[in-house]
Amino acid sequence: MTLHTEYLVDEKGSKKSVVMPIKDFKKLIEYLEDLEDAIDLKTAKTSAKQFVEFDEFVQKLKRA
Repeated sequence: MTLHTEYLVDEKGSKKSVVMPIKDFKKLIEYLEDLEDAIDLKTAKTSAKQFVEFDEFVQKLKRA
């Protein structure tokens, strides 16, 4: 992912803020959300005690 950023600097030249197009900002947020989902999935897979097959889960939902 390529981001087009500009930096705002103070009088000493130290970077203090970032300016980027909203399109790039939205892509960055989407990427972070996807990464968070992937981490949550990995955590769920490693910590789950048992799984229910998807078809079985759907049938239970239909009966409820």
